[in-house]
Amino acid sequence: MNPELFDTPVEGFRRDFGADPWRLVVRGIDRALCGEDETLFSLANGYLGLRGNHEEGLPLGSHGTFVNGLHETWRIRHAENAYGFAEHGQTIVNAPDVKTIRIYIDDERLNLESSEILDAQRILDLRAGTLTRTLLWLTPTGKRVRVETRRMVSFASRHLATLEMRVTVLDADADLSVSSLIINRQDLNRVHSEQGATAGLADPRKSEQLTQRILDPGPARHVGHRSVLSYRVHDSGMTLGVGVDHEFDGGHEGEWQTRVEASDDRVRHLFQGTARQGRTVRLVKTAAYHSSATAGPEELLDRCVHTLEKTAAEPAELRWERQREFLDEFWDRSDVQVEAEPGVQQAIRWNLFQLAQAAARADGRGIPAKGLTGSGYSGHYFWDSEIYVLPFLSYTTPLWARNALRARERMLDQARSRAVMLNEDGALFPWRTINGEEASAYYAAGTAAYHINADITYALARYVFATGDFEYLLSGACDIPVETARLWRSLGFWRTERDGERKFHIHGVTGPDEYTTVVNDNLFTNVMARFNLRIAAQMVRRLEAEAPEVYAGLLERLRLDPDEVVAWEEAADAMSVPYSQEMGIHPQDAHFLDREVWDLAATPPEQKPLLLHFHPLVIYRFQVLKQADVVLALLLASDEFSRDEKRRDFEYYDALTTGDSTLSAVVQSIMAAEVGYPELAYRYFEHALHVDLGNLHRNSADGVHIASAGGVWMTLVQGFAGLRDSAGRHLSFDPRLPGHWDSLRFKLVWRGRRIAVELLRDRICFEMVEGDTPVSVTVRGEVLEIPAGERREVLLADQGPDRGPFRGLSAGMLPREGDAGPVFAPEVPTVTTEIPTRDTHAL
Repeated sequence: MNPELFDTPVEGFRRDFGADPWRLVVRGIDRALCGEDETLFSLANGYLGLRGNHEEGLPLGSHGTFVNGLHETWRIRHAENAYGFAEHGQTIVNAPDVKTIRIYIDDERLNLESSEILDAQRILDLRAGTLTRTLLWLTPTGKRVRVETRRMVSFASRHLATLEMRVTVLDADADLSVSSLIINRQDLNRVHSEQGATAGLADPRKSEQLTQRILDPGPARHVGHRSVLSYRVHDSGMTLGVGVDHEFDGGHEGEWQTRVEASDDRVRHLFQGTARQGRTVRLVKTAAYHSSATAGPEELLDRCVHTLEKTAAEPAELRWERQREFLDEFWDRSDVQVEAEPGVQQAIRWNLFQLAQAAARADGRGIPAKGLTGSGYSGHYFWDSEIYVLPFLSYTTPLWARNALRARERMLDQARSRAVMLNEDGALFPWRTINGEEASAYYAAGTAAYHINADITYALARYVFATGDFEYLLSGACDIPVETARLWRSLGFWRTERDGERKFHIHGVTGPDEYTTVVNDNLFTNVMARFNLRIAAQMVRRLEAEAPEVYAGLLERLRLDPDEVVAWEEAADAMSVPYSQEMGIHPQDAHFLDREVWDLAATPPEQKPLLLHFHPLVIYRFQVLKQADVVLALLLASDEFSRDEKRRDFEYYDALTTGDSTLSAVVQSIMAAEVGYPELAYRYFEHALHVDLGNLHRNSADGVHIASAGGVWMTLVQGFAGLRDSAGRHLSFDPRLPGHWDSLRFKLVWRGRRIAVELLRDRICFEMVEGDTPVSVTVRGEVLEIPAGERREVLLADQGPDRGPFRGLSAGMLPREGDAGPVFAPEVPTVTTEIPTRDTHAL
């Protein structure tokens, strides 16, 4: 348990975003929070994302407009190179910005940092999918001006964004100039250099800063109030089109002068005239973005024009109505309703909204770790999506999950090449990537994390379990489990143990915990590899039985020998899973317990996160975790561990987990709830819920932590409702409703039927709201059949065990019943500049 997580009182987690559970409201403009607010108020649809910058450009954290997959490549310069190291990095490109609209009253520019603002309010509406702002400006000449803006990134048309500004001079007529800009911020203010990406970043969570020109200008068109630009990304060769239409209404029949000024990196459409007192001047700015890895710039110009013309042919309000309709359907499928303390419902919905913004219209592209809300992690896709986001998608909107998995299918050939480079069979997916190539320059915590293979196969299998979408396998997705299983078989090896039993081992890998690298028999990796091998065998055998033609094609296409399938099953059955009889726990890896134990309670907050204050070799020598590792395995392979094993493992590792990763709190919450620490489970849930809303990791300005947002749904549904899918056989529930909550409600898709679940203090209720055939669920061992259109319930005697307060490592090392196992005696150093440790040998 990381004590720092719980030093802050519950109230301290939350900023005041108002009481409306469907809207985030911020009053005033706080310059110190501008970067954070630009993330929180970002709008995106999975393809296109606009950070929540003010239209005037200031105050500023960082500008950002992102197109999913649009990236630049650059050569990685290793201090000491070696065979197989990643050769080219990839960084998301900051696409030309269309958000900026500047206004001038009597030649005075509205500047939010220096102008006198009488009132300001911003609202993110989670049902409408809009960001609105209203402010009242008092000009130096004493005129009050109301400025209202409305912004949307369309879910219905993924290439489309709309920005609307209304200006009303309240006290008198005034000269008004409205300047609408398109700005290539990626290059306009760059520092010319031949060094490529900057090296030695202080914080590896941030994006690389590329200093050479990125967007080379292509053809452009300027006709009337429309401008369309095109670019080619310098080294990656990708192309981008950006188009903008303007609809201007001066509020009266007076004369307005318009003109356009254009260069490669900056276009300005200027509207000048007289704003009459009390008459609203309105500008609607419609933007279209298209990108491609194959089409030329001229083609993208045409695509932008097509999007703009199609949009212009329809009533302007129709796009806002379609946005609301899209989100109405999303919330009907995906909302999680709770009767809880103020602010919780609002925070839950904000997190769920981020998942829609990251995945809804990705349409075959990956889901970046920050979505499209910031440049953090360079816009890369990680294993985070498969483990933390895909469960939500699979159980609420399966089509989005299928689309996300398609992104991995497209990387399969590159993954095969990567496996060859590392002397393995099958395929090895990249640890971090945009274009399918490994982009991690630090192999110990990157390439060595082979578990990415099993994570992808796990997500694919869970999708098939939840949907019954066998056709997806027939369409070619079955290649992924086959090729990943091949890698495990070639990576691992057989060894006869002292007792004569032959075991299958996997050495030289890194698990989810990036503070412990290149180890032997990492438990998470081995458990997930075992799942991967078994599910690959099951899928191949199912194809053989149910789709013999597809099976024959698979054998030929992948040159698959049926004996390979037998070998996978043998390796899975003999997989080495570390266990310490003496300690009564599962070691994280074969030698984990040999290391000294880092005393997190004695580590001062200013030395966290550890990765920013200690050399990796220092961290690697200790028992200290960046994120849950064994505990995550307990969740993902829930049926393979007993309740007592889960409890003891949780108690041991919770005390060693720093929480430096936002991926930890959700998993620790779920397992704390399952093993009987409800208070701790809720504190971890609160932390996960407010990771970004409270900027708890002090880097929310870099973008939303999308995996943590997905983990919030997991905590609600898998933690508090106790959902498990029992290896795809059926849904089971073992509820753990927080003691101060009255209810929890959500919906799930299972094999084409949609089920509404309501958890109350004394019962859990189910109703099939879509579907014709009955579905069975299990509640604490009791099987319940739910007919179509009917409601069924199971009475609950309690909400699970309650072991009382959790006291960290000392509690974790209490001997098992009837066992005189060791107990750790903590020793806190008096010199805090030294590495704080615990004595692991005292009895």
